[in-house]
Amino acid sequence: MEKEIKKEQQENYFYSEADLREREIEEKIKKEVFQKNKKIFQKTVLILAIILLSAGNYFLGYKNGEKNSKDFKNVSLTNSLVENKNPDFPLEKVDFSLYWKVWNLLKEKHINKADIDAQKLIYGSIKGMLKATGDPYSNFFDPKESASFSQEIEGSFEGIGAELTMKNDILTVIAPLEGSPAQKAGLRAGDKILKVGDKIIADISIEEAVSFIRGPKNTEVKLTILSEGESETKEISITRMTITLDSVVLEFKENQVAYLKINQFSQDTDKEFSRAVEKIIAQKSPGIILDMRNNPGGLLDKAVDIASYLIPEGKVVVIEEDSAGKKINLNTSGGDKLNYLPIVVLIDKGSASASEILAGALRDNRGITLIGEKSFGKGSVQQLMDLPGGSSVKITVAKWLTPNGEYIMEKGIEPNIEIKMTREDYENKRDPQLEKALEVLSEKINVK
Repeated sequence: MEKEIKKEQQENYFYSEADLREREIEEKIKKEVFQKNKKIFQKTVLILAIILLSAGNYFLGYKNGEKNSKDFKNVSLTNSLVENKNPDFPLEKVDFSLYWKVWNLLKEKHINKADIDAQKLIYGSIKGMLKATGDPYSNFFDPKESASFSQEIEGSFEGIGAELTMKNDILTVIAPLEGSPAQKAGLRAGDKILKVGDKIIADISIEEAVSFIRGPKNTEVKLTILSEGESETKEISITRMTITLDSVVLEFKENQVAYLKINQFSQDTDKEFSRAVEKIIAQKSPGIILDMRNNPGGLLDKAVDIASYLIPEGKVVVIEEDSAGKKINLNTSGGDKLNYLPIVVLIDKGSASASEILAGALRDNRGITLIGEKSFGKGSVQQLMDLPGGSSVKITVAKWLTPNGEYIMEKGIEPNIEIKMTREDYENKRDPQLEKALEVLSEKINVK
């Protein structure tokens, strides 16, 4: 993910002064993160130790992690040796007894040992283990975070309404949700969030970062951001609200052209899309503009369901490839009620994951024209698994490829017709991307 410094220096000639300033700020942030990572290195073995929990010892022997430290002495040290995969590490095996040693020292020596919550230590260890994979999309959710995440998937939660990720160790906006407080306050896809209030956001998990930003409705949060192409940071204030998002919005433009916007792929997206399809057919619409700008993705199966309305039965929607290199095709399942209509698709740098899958499937199977900006580039698949006690874990289990075999991770999908939206366009409520889509679709309808 990270480019070599020498290569960056050679390429600087081709960047504008604003780009160079932005890179300079990013490098400064990375240096701060590096200093903190020195401390994290000492905890690496501790983090890895938690793998033992998957064998069941945790919930059988240490109910809720709240027994005192002497319980951990019952763990067989013979069984706590695993093969080390890091060639730079001097030992052939990692001895997990070190984990229990640090646990005991913490319980015995820490100045606030009487107040230490053993359950929080366990949750923190698991979070650290997942962070150590270097994959920002594999996350652990404690019971409170798990409940909040479930609300988000269902389409209702309290917060600012923005999908976030860690990109090069910097909290980055994938997309503000349509009509959300974040969007109204001016937060845009690609913005880097450097501070929440007075707290510098560096070297923390995505869950921690989100916990600082989220809060009860009608409360305010201040973010210090750095926008793409700009050299100076700025502060914006956002009032948190209850976010209730319709997955699918349908409008009819001039000549009954259907403007169909998918905001995210949540539990009810397929049902909402099905209702929209019936209206499009009843209205005898001559064509569709499918808008997936600022759509951060969501549930993969819902993207496949929607593709089945737009692409003939049995066609590949997406190819999943697991860690062993085994590939599985996910195909359309029939009911392609809108396959006969010309379609134009809008994407931008806030289009990620499931929205990229659908855009790629339409392009590769039907030659659909994509208009806008290059998409975000999230080419991995996560599996969400419930855990005892109300917690859950989201783990990257596969990468995905478009039907033509293109892997888009960090590359994104290039539009056929590139049109950028400037900040002035947003502020003046201009939409040159939609205007171009209407023009292109009109041509396709007339040719037809």
